[in-house]
Amino acid sequence: MLLKIMSNFTEEQIRRYSRHIILPEVGGKGQRKILETKVLIIGAGGLGSPIGLYLAAAGIGRIGIIDGDVVDLSNLQRQVFHHTSDLGRPKVESAKAKMEAINTDIEVTTYNERLSSKNIMSIFNEYDIIVDGTDNFPTKFLINDAAVFANKPLVHGGILRFDGQVMTIIPNQSTCYRCIFHNPPPTGLVPSCQEAGVLGVLAGVIGTIQATEVLKLAVGKGRLLSNRLLTYNALRSKFREVKLHRNPKCAVCGEKPTIKELIDYEQPVCAI
Repeated sequence: MLLKIMSNFTEEQIRRYSRHIILPEVGGKGQRKILETKVLIIGAGGLGSPIGLYLAAAGIGRIGIIDGDVVDLSNLQRQVFHHTSDLGRPKVESAKAKMEAINTDIEVTTYNERLSSKNIMSIFNEYDIIVDGTDNFPTKFLINDAAVFANKPLVHGGILRFDGQVMTIIPNQSTCYRCIFHNPPPTGLVPSCQEAGVLGVLAGVIGTIQATEVLKLAVGKGRLLSNRLLTYNALRSKFREVKLHRNPKCAVCGEKPTIKELIDYEQPVCAI
C-alpha cells in the first residue's frame, strides 16, 4: 500500500515533502491529501503572507488569494509577501510570485478585487477550506456567514497592537464567529491598525497558527481550534485558550436563524 502511495509522487516531490512524509501522522497518504486540497486565503497582507508562504511550501495543491489593494511602503513592516521592489504592485500579483517561487508544484489563482455579497459565494464554491486574513469586522462577518451558508471550514485570525487570536469554524458543528460577536461594532468604536498600530511579527505568530490549522484540516489529524478561541499577547508572551459553545440563538447558525442573506456592512480602510 505504501509503495502504491509513493508511486504517485515524483522523485522531486518525495524529496521536497520528505519531512512531512516521514511523520507518521502525515505520511505519503497525508501529503497526497495536502496536494489535493484547495485553499482560499482572504487578504494578502500581514496574516495572509505567512499563511500563503507556509501553505505553498507544504504543497497545498491550489491556493486562491483575494485582495484588491496595492503594495504600500507602510505594509512592508509586517506583510512579508511583499518587497520594496513591489511598491505599487497589486498585492495578489506579488503574493502569487512569492508562492510560486517557493513551490512550482502548486497552482495559484488570484482575485484582484474586494469580497462582497455579490462575488463571495461563487469564489468560495471553488475551494475546500477558507482562511480569513482580513483586517476589519464587516468583512469578517461577511466571510463567516458565507462559510456557514457554503458549509466550508473557516480558519479565523485577527491581530491588533500586541494581541492576536485564532479559531477554526466547522459550520453547523462548532461555534461560528457570529455566535460570539453577534454584529460588527459601530463604525469608529474600535480603532483600526492605522490608528492603533500593530506589532509586525505578531502577524507571523498568528498566521502560522492559522496555516497549521489548515494543514490539520487537510490531513484530518490533530485537535482543531474549534469551540476554542486561542489568544496571544506578545508583550507578555502568553497564550490563553477560551472555551466556546455554539449559540442556539445565533442569527446565522442557530436553531432559528434570522440571517438568510449575506450582508455588506460599511467597511473601514486599513490593510493588516
